[in-house]
Amino acid sequence: MTEKIYTTKKLGMFMLFVIVLGLIAATLMIVWGFAGMAGGTGAGGLVGVLGILLWIILPICIGGLKVLKPQEALVLTLFGKYKGTLKGEGFYFVNPFCTSINPAQFTQLGQSGDIGGGGSGLLSALTKSNSGKETTAEFDAQMRASKKISLKVMTLSNSKQKVNDALGNPVEIGVAVMWRVVDTAKAVFDVDNYKEYLSLQVDTAVRSVAKVYPYDIAPNVDTTGDGEADDGSLRGSTELVAARIKDEIQKKVEAAGLEIIDARITHLAYSPEIAAVMLQRQQARAVVDARKMIVDGAVGMVEMALDKLNESEMVNLDEERKAAMVSNLLVVLCAGKDAQPVVNSGTLY
Repeated sequence: MTEKIYTTKKLGMFMLFVIVLGLIAATLMIVWGFAGMAGGTGAGGLVGVLGILLWIILPICIGGLKVLKPQEALVLTLFGKYKGTLKGEGFYFVNPFCTSINPAQFTQLGQSGDIGGGGSGLLSALTKSNSGKETTAEFDAQMRASKKISLKVMTLSNSKQKVNDALGNPVEIGVAVMWRVVDTAKAVFDVDNYKEYLSLQVDTAVRSVAKVYPYDIAPNVDTTGDGEADDGSLRGSTELVAARIKDEIQKKVEAAGLEIIDARITHLAYSPEIAAVMLQRQQARAVVDARKMIVDGAVGMVEMALDKLNESEMVNLDEERKAAMVSNLLVVLCAGKDAQPVVNSGTLY
């Protein structure tokens, strides 16, 4: 289905003025007609009947008055046939028998939950249990919900998903997607509910992309598909992962007439069942890296001390004394506690 703009001028104010004048004239015609009939005038009956017909026809024309705000659209059908889409703010008059359609009328995308998860859909209005008055009021508000389609940039923040990364580790990931409707005909007629369709495609795209990357940098993992291992990871390549998710969603929602503006990762963490183990693993890796740095620094300091002693010729050390000195210096420099010196008053021999 291809979108086409409904060709009509903004005659809403003019037609409203005509309808109001017509109703006033019809009322006068009815009064004058019945007065003429009472007076024996034959033409009065015809005038009265004409006034009644106007009172039947003109209220029907009121249904053709449509008001659009900026960044709103209205998809119109006439007896089941797609007539076109009204776009652009203004006060319009269209065929009063045209009906507007929006299958996602009662569906709202929550900022922190899936479709209907925030209690904002029609189902939540029916099942809310605060009080009977509040439930009825919300239900009435949902039933009066406009069938206009918003063309603004909107945000979808689906709930966190548990997926397996490239190494099979369970990971929780959540994304926020900025999107908008660009083709109203595709959004309305080519899919059943374009908002639910978008939410489902976001979930599948996140799952398919996240399984390509490890949570952290891992050896022998190919994330680009070129057959060579690289340093890509969910934690270290956030921008790249988000861009791939955006492209994946865009390919899936093209048929629904939607455009994905941006996608961002809003939550990334190991699943609770392995989070503690992974934390211990990271701590152990940090300890090993720290110890390695300490040893490298201590060895350099020992080499520097021996070189200084040899240059100054302050003390002549044989190999055994050098070994003892190296051992003592490494113990002092690598130990996690302050050194406790031992004064040797004798000799090594």
